[in-house]
Amino acid sequence: MLIFAISVLILASVPVFLFLANLAIFKPPQRDSSLEIPGVSILIPARNEANNIRTIVESAILSTNVELEVIVLDDGSEDETVAIVEELAKSDSRIQLRSGDPLPQGWAGKMYACWQLAQAASHPWLLFVDADVRMAPDAARRMIDFARTSETAPVLVSGPPRQITGTWGEKLLLPLIHFVLLGFLPLREMRRSLNPGLGAAVGQVILAHREAYFEVGGHSKIASSFHDGLNLPRAFREAGKMTDLTEIGDLMTCRMYHNAKETWDGLLKNAAEGMGAPKTIGPMTVLLIGGQVLPWIGLFLSEGLPQQLFLLAASLGVGLRALAAIRFQQSWFGVLTHPIGVFVLILIQWIGFTGARTGKRASWKGRSSPKPQPIENSQP
Repeated sequence: MLIFAISVLILASVPVFLFLANLAIFKPPQRDSSLEIPGVSILIPARNEANNIRTIVESAILSTNVELEVIVLDDGSEDETVAIVEELAKSDSRIQLRSGDPLPQGWAGKMYACWQLAQAASHPWLLFVDADVRMAPDAARRMIDFARTSETAPVLVSGPPRQITGTWGEKLLLPLIHFVLLGFLPLREMRRSLNPGLGAAVGQVILAHREAYFEVGGHSKIASSFHDGLNLPRAFREAGKMTDLTEIGDLMTCRMYHNAKETWDGLLKNAAEGMGAPKTIGPMTVLLIGGQVLPWIGLFLSEGLPQQLFLLAASLGVGLRALAAIRFQQSWFGVLTHPIGVFVLILIQWIGFTGARTGKRASWKGRSSPKPQPIENSQP
C-alpha cells in the first residue's frame, strides 16, 4: 500500500508543478499603442443562435483600435438568427450577413462555415468567435498585439474565455478546461517547438493571420473534424507555422452550455479527437484517475503513513483547483467535487473512444461527424 500511495502522490504532483510553471507565463495580452492599427475580420459561424447572436455581434462591433468588419455566416438556421443579424446590419455597414452554402460531403458544419467566413474576409487578421462568446472592446486589438509582439511570432493565437457556468453539470466539468490545459501542457516547451503534439487552442476563440491561414489550408485541412481547438493549431504546426496560447479571461466570456445534458453532449462530441484519442486516452486516464481520483479512495482504505500520503495527494488536487478558481473566477462547486468531475470527464472520454472504435459517429446540432473526404484547398 505504501508503494501505491507514493505512486499516486507522484501522479498528483505532476499537474501541480506544471500548472504553477505555466501560470508564471500565462498572462493577459497587452495593447501596444506604438503599433499601427490592424485590420481584423471578426467571423461568427451561426446555426440556430437566436439567443446569442445579437449580443455577440453588438459586442464585436464595439471593438476599438482596429479596422473592423464583422461577418456572420448563417449555417442553415431555422430560428430568428437571420432576422436579428439583418436588423443589426441595417444600423452598421461593418456588419455583414452571409448565407452558407449546402454542406459538402466530408465537411463538418462548423469547419465549413469557418472556411466560408475566411474566404469572405478582407482584413489581414481573422478572429473566429463562437456565437456564445462575449467580447470586451479591446479584445481583438490585444490578441493581435500579442501575436505581433511575441518573440515566437505566432500566426495563430487562442485562449480559454472565462467560462460562465450556471447549472451543476457546467460547474462540475467546464472549469476542468484550465486544469487540463495548464496542468498537462508545457507552455514553455510549446513556445520553443513546432511539435504538432504540443499544439492547442480553444475552439471558441481563434485568431489567425489570413495569409498564413490560407498557406496552411485553414479549416479545409481539418474539414471532417469537430475539434478545431486541437486540430487547427496542429495543422499550422505541421506546416511550420507557430501557434500560441494566452490568457483571455478578462477579454472574452462564454456560456457554452446551459444544462448537464448539453455539457455531456458537447464534451462527448470532441472526445474521440481529444483526450479520448487512441494515443492519449491511456496516459490521460492514468494521470487523471491515478492522481486525482485514487487519492480519495486510498484515503478511506488505508491508515498510517499511506493514508497521510493519500491525504497529501488529495489536497494537492483540490488546492490546485482552488487556485484556479481564484485566478480564473471559477465556481467553487467544481473545487469541492473535483474527483467526481475528473471521473466523469474520463468516463466521457472512454465513451467517445469506444464509440469511435465501433463506428458510432459523434453528432452536434443535428449533424453527425462526416467520414473524411479529400478536400480541395482554394484561396480567394
